[in-house]
Amino acid sequence: MTSALPASVLDLAPVLPVVVIEDAADAVPLARALVAGGLPAIEVTLRTPAALEAIREITGQVPQALVGAGTLISPEQVTDVVAAGARFLVSPGWTDVLLEAMRGSGVPFLPGVSTTSEVVALLERGVREMKFFPAQAAGGTAYLKSLSGPLPQARFCPTGGIGPGSAPEYLALPNVACVGGSWMLPRDAIEARDWSRVEALAREAAGLSAGGTCR
Repeated sequence: MTSALPASVLDLAPVLPVVVIEDAADAVPLARALVAGGLPAIEVTLRTPAALEAIREITGQVPQALVGAGTLISPEQVTDVVAAGARFLVSPGWTDVLLEAMRGSGVPFLPGVSTTSEVVALLERGVREMKFFPAQAAGGTAYLKSLSGPLPQARFCPTGGIGPGSAPEYLALPNVACVGGSWMLPRDAIEARDWSRVEALAREAAGLSAGGTCR
């Protein structure tokens, strides 16, 4: 049986895996490896034709996983991924139209921001949890640290250009709850279907915290 939706996707683990699935047959073993490694929330991006089927497969066969959909840029995509079983939504940016579609979906969502004005606009609309993207290119930890003073109520999942070396610096910030990344899913491991390696890398990621120590 599928578990209830969490109060916040941001609090499930220090790292949110950002997954690009080329072959839907890989979805279930990949999700099982991530869950076994301690990363239960999984963002499947809509960058490939296999994405919707991957979401359906994980939802149906890996109940321990909380599978979400990323790279959402239209209300139609929101409808499609929720119908496929997505249990949270992530967008690289937002408009009022997209925001209302995500809000109306009934599942948690993380709209993307990269500027102070976007953050303020979302707070004005009652949204406090956001994706900061592209994190490194948009100013990285220095930018997020600057936001924490005037806008302490905003919480972020920075994504984009983050790896195991830089993740602890992000996690040390008071307004960062988790980080998004794909370093635990190296292309050669996926192509070789080396799920034990994916699980080991996921376990290392799940142990990250501020300063690089295990939680």
